[in-house]
Amino acid sequence: MDISELYDASDAVALADHVAKGDVTPGELLDEALARVAALNPQLNAVTLLREEVARRMIEEGLPEGPLKGVPFLLKDLGAEAMEFPSNNGSRLFANTRYGQDSAIYARLRSAGLVTFGRTTSPEGGVGPTTEAAVYGGPTRNPWNLDHTPGGSSGGAAAAVAAGILPAAHGSDGGGSVRIPASSCGLFGFKATRARTPDGPNVGEGWAGMAIDGFLTRSVRDTAVLLDVTQGPDLGAPYVAPPLEASFAASLARRDGPFTIAFTTTTLTGDPIAPECRAAVESAAKLLESLGHRLVEARPQADTAGMMAAWTKIVGCGTALTVESAVRRRGRPLEDGEIESVARSAVDYARGISGADYLEAVNKVHAYGREMAGFFQHADFLLTATLAEPPAKLGRFDHVGRDYLAYRMGPDGVFAYSPFTAAFNASGQPAASLPLHWTADGLPVGIHLAAPFGHDEALLGLCARIEEAAPWAARRPPIAFKQDRPKI
Repeated sequence: MDISELYDASDAVALADHVAKGDVTPGELLDEALARVAALNPQLNAVTLLREEVARRMIEEGLPEGPLKGVPFLLKDLGAEAMEFPSNNGSRLFANTRYGQDSAIYARLRSAGLVTFGRTTSPEGGVGPTTEAAVYGGPTRNPWNLDHTPGGSSGGAAAAVAAGILPAAHGSDGGGSVRIPASSCGLFGFKATRARTPDGPNVGEGWAGMAIDGFLTRSVRDTAVLLDVTQGPDLGAPYVAPPLEASFAASLARRDGPFTIAFTTTTLTGDPIAPECRAAVESAAKLLESLGHRLVEARPQADTAGMMAAWTKIVGCGTALTVESAVRRRGRPLEDGEIESVARSAVDYARGISGADYLEAVNKVHAYGREMAGFFQHADFLLTATLAEPPAKLGRFDHVGRDYLAYRMGPDGVFAYSPFTAAFNASGQPAASLPLHWTADGLPVGIHLAAPFGHDEALLGLCARIEEAAPWAARRPPIAFKQDRPKI
């Protein structure tokens, strides 16, 4: 088997095992990853701010003896602050920002032995279900169809993993930003319980606790290992997630159940979804029944519309904080073109929200979490589609000439397209997108599973059983790396 074949056949855990056995070196894996960036990034525009020299030095100095030693890795170009990896945060305003200290999550990823060599593209401020930020000079494209979005806000990470540039990548999720690109690119994406992974030391919480770091992977076990090496509060965290029963890796062997799994083939407010997405839910329900679980058609009677309005206020205020803090620090006003229309209108929108309005919005999402917790007294999991439609075409959700409120809440806005994922950022519950369905023209359609607060291990164990019954890893997009490499 040559290096390229080994790379394609292996998830991150398997690549680390090959390194441990001496089958391949970290330097050879980095060479392979960089060759794939060179070959594919001109089409995808998914990888940015390469730091090959930093990665080479890490290898030369000796990698930590972690469970993912030697595996190439990319950070999202938003958050995950790292002194040796500048970031644009998806914005011209923040282009090439440098940091004075490492984030806790990056420090933990580095301790796992990963070889970080750059970042992946994100929309400005992490807002939106697409990745088309002006700072990158063009949109990030979906390797399943270059005319469509890979999702957002972790769209670059998803495109890079789906195309085979690397087996796993960092992402983050404040309203579906791991699960939306997982659905759009045929990957596994898991959002853990609120505060399961660390935010510090640079911030206390993201978007009133709704945002959390995560990963885009091709295998459930890669997500399990990445979560195990990063989970747990950092020093001084304002709150923590319930402790794990054992570990994410141990949950892969769980065979709990049978479970009662509620499902709905509509949105959480009862609106219809695209036929391909409805078919994905119905097919997944049959699969789960075949695994011995009890499927019950039901949807939460929670105020999802009210939660969405509150979410929009919180994220608008978060955008204003980010932009206005940067402007104050540098001491001069915004210039034309430094931020895009969605961010600029979000700042204007936030100026009309009082402190009392903001706290009322936070209380609303907390009340929504209580409503959802009540629903999960009668069901172990909730099955829905991840998105209401297959991946959108590029341009539909870009930030050019858009009003923030209409962009989010309009009849053809983000929440109509993605009506499921933000619910579980608001409630703090764990949720996952699994790649179980493709349209007739080859676009991925994810299904979404959510579990009660703190039940991350049970959810990941169920995902592992689904992957075992309906494996997806061998399915690859048309835009993927194809080149003969040296024999090893």
